[in-house]
Amino acid sequence: MSQATQADIDVVSEGRIESVSGPVVSAVDLDARMNDVVYVGAEGLMGEVIEIEGNLTTIQVYEETSGISPGGPVQNTGEPLSVDLGPGMLDTIYDGVQRPLDVLESRMGAFLDRGVDAPGIDLEETWEFTPELDVGDTVEAGDILGTVPETESVEHKVMVPPDSDGGEISAIESGEFNVTETIVSLDSGEEIAMRQEWPVREARPSADKRSPDRPLVTGQRVQDGLFPLAKGGTAAIPGPFGSGKTVTQQSLAKFSDADIVVYIGCGERGNEMTEVIDDFPDLPDPQTGNPLMARTCLIANTSNMPVAARESCVYTGITIAEFYRDMGYDVALMADSTSRWAEAMREISSRLEEMPGEEGYPAYLAARLSQFYERAGLFDNLNGSQGSISAVGAVSPPGGDFSEPVTQNTLRIVKTFWALDADLAERRHFPSINWSESYSLYKDQLDSWFVENVAEDWPETRQWAVDVLDEESELQEIVQLVGKDALPEDQQLTLEVARYLREGFLQQNAFHDVDQFSPPEKSYLIWKAIETYNDEAFDALEAGVPVEEITAIDAAPQLNRIGTQEDYEEFVEELQSDITEELREKY
Repeated sequence: MSQATQADIDVVSEGRIESVSGPVVSAVDLDARMNDVVYVGAEGLMGEVIEIEGNLTTIQVYEETSGISPGGPVQNTGEPLSVDLGPGMLDTIYDGVQRPLDVLESRMGAFLDRGVDAPGIDLEETWEFTPELDVGDTVEAGDILGTVPETESVEHKVMVPPDSDGGEISAIESGEFNVTETIVSLDSGEEIAMRQEWPVREARPSADKRSPDRPLVTGQRVQDGLFPLAKGGTAAIPGPFGSGKTVTQQSLAKFSDADIVVYIGCGERGNEMTEVIDDFPDLPDPQTGNPLMARTCLIANTSNMPVAARESCVYTGITIAEFYRDMGYDVALMADSTSRWAEAMREISSRLEEMPGEEGYPAYLAARLSQFYERAGLFDNLNGSQGSISAVGAVSPPGGDFSEPVTQNTLRIVKTFWALDADLAERRHFPSINWSESYSLYKDQLDSWFVENVAEDWPETRQWAVDVLDEESELQEIVQLVGKDALPEDQQLTLEVARYLREGFLQQNAFHDVDQFSPPEKSYLIWKAIETYNDEAFDALEAGVPVEEITAIDAAPQLNRIGTQEDYEEFVEELQSDITEELREKY
């Protein structure tokens, strides 16, 4: 059931409220099926059927249920929870069940009444439709009929609905239309408009799912360089409170080279979502120069909103992402955070008196997480185009305990793991991604892209950096026992090289106009500059130069400044020359 006004719905059956337990309402005498959308009480609060046992139907209500009492009416629509799909979704902020918050605010101010509805897309606004096909052409499900300029950044492609039988075009119009008006008629009698509806819990069909082979370039050196995510891949960002999960996801939304961004604020603090809502409209898109919101759809379901809607918001977001994927776009979906989603499932499960699993989460937690992440991927669409959804879920383990069920079940599913570290955050090392605990299973399949597009020795250079950081981790255990001065000179020098990798490569300033985005070419040159220092320094050490003189050269600290340089290629070339000259002068 999409968000048409409640007055427009067809009621297929009616029942009455038996009991109320928070967001869970039981009704009797209601002829319903699983996942049917219902309206509860005199105010018509929207809900969904989640359990049927004999004459007793259990409903999760997506709004606050205070004031609802036994004996009240329950109306069943007979349709599943669906979203409106069409032009107008970008540059829009929705709640968890796709009600546009700006439209509701214009009607009733900052405090929303219960039981209010609004269409997910404006049914009256007109769009300039330009057909790409002619009368007599045959179309099938998913085929592109024409285009609409949705925003300055995105051309909306109007498609045949995926559940259509297709046929020959008997009439096709061009010009200004709203989303409900017929633009194409088929010889079968089917009429097609720009608006589609799709059930949120059902994945939209595709022709095939492929293994990803291109990276989602994020502009974050630690991610692109050491732990890359593929376009169509899945990633998790777990971390304790204050470690930078939200900022990391916001950086991905701002700077990743995806065509479309769907950002789901699922159960997070209201002030964090407010920051996103305030910042994104004013941020210039680094790809196009247009406002970032021109290619972004925000779904806000903060911690003070009804808990049941939190359970549906991730499905709303992934369905919108699939719609743009079907057009051939690369979509980046951020879910912040899946832990709050799991907590909503746990609360509703406990009210249903289901048998609890580990730490009280429902036994189907892993299955629900899998269903969500499996809808990401690189797809061959029905219309012959190729599109992708890259899903990045933040996880908020209590106390930073990665052994808790949500983190562990997520780890079994995703292929990229960016582990945030509270100790790094306390030392003001951002992004606070722990390079010892993080990993990416996409590295090998993405190496060919980096070799072809960045540098032939990208894999070897990355492996060198990883080996130095690993050696530093081992040496730090010894340093804590006996001190740095007790180490041999070659190991002291390794620690110095690793320090420049940490401070010059892994650290990145999200608030610096230049350093907030680092293309892979820049990341590679930073590696090579530090490697040059490493090679020249060890040559000097072998020639008998004391390690104190090697580490004291004037050029070395400039390695930490490469990230902030606009003309980084020239800067690196001069820096490598200065390092080589200074060190060779010493022997």
